[in-house]
Amino acid sequence: MTHRPTNAGLIQPFVSVCSGGMMKTLPLLVLLLCSAILRADALDPVPLWPDGAPGAFGKTEFDIPTLTPYLPDAAKATGAAIVICPGGGYGGLSKHEGQDYALYLNQHGVAGFVLRYRLGSHGYRHPAMLNDATRAVRLVRARAGDWKVDPKRVGIMGSSAGGHLASTLVTHFDAGKPDASDPVERQSSRPDIGVLCYAVISMGPNTHGGSKKNLLGENPPEELVKLLSNELQVTKETPPCFIWHTYEDKAVKVENSLDFAAALRRCGVPFDLHIYQQGRHGIGLADKEPFANPHPWAHDLVFWLKAQGFVK
Repeated sequence: MTHRPTNAGLIQPFVSVCSGGMMKTLPLLVLLLCSAILRADALDPVPLWPDGAPGAFGKTEFDIPTLTPYLPDAAKATGAAIVICPGGGYGGLSKHEGQDYALYLNQHGVAGFVLRYRLGSHGYRHPAMLNDATRAVRLVRARAGDWKVDPKRVGIMGSSAGGHLASTLVTHFDAGKPDASDPVERQSSRPDIGVLCYAVISMGPNTHGGSKKNLLGENPPEELVKLLSNELQVTKETPPCFIWHTYEDKAVKVENSLDFAAALRRCGVPFDLHIYQQGRHGIGLADKEPFANPHPWAHDLVFWLKAQGFVK
């Protein structure tokens, strides 16, 4: 693995650590080896559709949506799983909102599945992105035995535009088709929980313009704007959600999260809502592996995941 120190200028050949109240000096190489052993690595990406995605324009990597599993150590695995939708304005995919989240979840025994969904920057529009997220949740349930996860504990998580995609699935799911010839399509696409990180929720006045354009194109019809304004699509069947945002976010208005939480409240859907005063848009965990000092939302999420039965 590649070691990514938080203070590159302070690396020394020996590191002092505290154990049992006594300071001990250990070679840095030993610590690196321990870190490599404890870290979960990704499995190979799995195409969502083995024979090609419906509506794909070609066969490049941008036309083939995939799911990359990050599985926790078996000794600490809880059986829970979360599909992760990185942000990027529906024009790109941010690695720190994908792989980093998966590795953090692994530390707490949760399997992370990073979704590479199709993008507006490569000509795709709704519903291609939603189709990819829908299929991802179904696939995790269909292969639950292979990945040793509980099909009744599968959530979805997303940041920024990825948060819009996650909020779309928690409000636009279906029960699957029991008579489908494809066993994946027999599975429900309803996530058991949603985690929305500084998410774009609305396609209305509070939207993020670039995300809206990449998702819906120029001048979309009003009924489509309403359909994808997910604060308007919440029902009592929407799963419980963890929502966080920052007051200082200048890219995606905090009203996206406030309005979605209000809609959940009106429908009687449980949620956690955290609005932090400080923090730029796209902050993610604000830390790198091994995540010794992540943003407080990460700790709040683990506390909430315990209440949902996702973390021990």
